[in-house]
Amino acid sequence: MKKYLPLSLVVLLMTTLTSCSAIEGIFKAGVWSGVILVVIVLALIIWVISKIFGGRG
Repeated sequence: MKKYLPLSLVVLLMTTLTSCSAIEGIFKAGVWSGVILVVIVLALIIWVISKIFGGRG
């Protein structure tokens, strides 16, 4: 029964979700994860630069 659970979950999702809404959900998650990643990287770069140049004063 355990090997049929993932297959039945996929079949359930395929019948309840249309392809357009599934693709839309994937792209929305991708956009938001990309935005969050860019913000984190920029904050890290600003923090490193402030430690390098601002720590001497």
